[in-house]
Amino acid sequence: MALKAVHVSDVPNLDQVPESASVALGSSRLPKGLDVGRASFRIPKFLVVGHRGSGMNMLQSADRRMKAIKENSIASFNTAGKFAVDFVEFDVQVTKDDCPVIFHDNFILSEDDGILFERRVTDLCLSEFLCYGPQREPRNVGKSLYRKTKDGKIVSWSVETDDSLCTLQEAFQKVDPSLGFNIELKFDDHIVYQREHLIHVLQVILQVVFEYAKDRPIIFSTFQPDAAQLIRKLQSTYPVFFLTNGGSEVFYDKRRNSLEEAMQWALENGLQGIVSEVKAIFRNPGAVAKIKESTLSLLTYGQLNNVPEAVYMQHLMGIEGVIVDLVQEITKAVSDLKIRPLISEEGREEGGFVREEIQQQVKKELQFSQQELSFLLKLIPELIRT
Repeated sequence: MALKAVHVSDVPNLDQVPESASVALGSSRLPKGLDVGRASFRIPKFLVVGHRGSGMNMLQSADRRMKAIKENSIASFNTAGKFAVDFVEFDVQVTKDDCPVIFHDNFILSEDDGILFERRVTDLCLSEFLCYGPQREPRNVGKSLYRKTKDGKIVSWSVETDDSLCTLQEAFQKVDPSLGFNIELKFDDHIVYQREHLIHVLQVILQVVFEYAKDRPIIFSTFQPDAAQLIRKLQSTYPVFFLTNGGSEVFYDKRRNSLEEAMQWALENGLQGIVSEVKAIFRNPGAVAKIKESTLSLLTYGQLNNVPEAVYMQHLMGIEGVIVDLVQEITKAVSDLKIRPLISEEGREEGGFVREEIQQQVKKELQFSQQELSFLLKLIPELIRT
């Protein structure tokens, strides 16, 4: 397959995009016909989204499922697509020669002759990036891949089913077109980006999306507030969600430091929704009602989303979807729970807490005993403190 640097001359400039933009979301996995502006944008069903495909790689984990398939790979996306996921989420960065590639970390690590090398992904050209890891051509040997864990350890990036690094174009061409893409626009938290640079990067990504997306459902998301604003202005076709950890970390940019700031930024810039770290939602359940009243949609991410009971509780709270690592387990749990359309406002008390009759619904549908239900309702606060 021929891959080349893309040109951005055909992508709209900011002054060519109308303020009253519309967005579309639909596929064979979702009800068709949704084409609305932010004020009435609604996700038609409870979404399950595969995190980096079939789940992120936690190389230090004792859980084999977290090291089963190389994250952010074609193999991972297609494996997720075998289950009842609506979207796969993945991270897109742009190489030095303007090619959108799929990779989560800001830096790529390799070892040669006992010496560890670290390169910033966006400082590589496409051919350099694709030299890491397994190669498409069996006769070629790729550079070794390592990863730095959160506690600073360097570990070999070893998984049971490995796959080559890939580009955004390849993902469009090699993944089932009915599977939605949640494209996270990836930027370094520690860099202050100039507006012109952000516009250029986003135009490069949009060029590939416009050329290859066709009828595939797309959601854009990003932690970078200015990138969220700009991608909304640069295109009127796909919904844009602002990612936030809801205050679990403090950043120099206050727009990133709370659910309230995230909601305000999303509303000010005509975004369609927020993707919050799930613990922030459980710590502040009253925020759910405020976000819903504002007409924004709400999804969550985080390891707690791999717990079926936590997922079901979010459904009852009115959250519209979850990004998960354990795709097979959570899609089965959601199917077994027979999740119905999201509960109405009448089912929620002031502050966003689920009313007694809704708690009874949980008990009935999950066939919990009173003791088990009591344990479940206490489980969430215990988990979010870990």
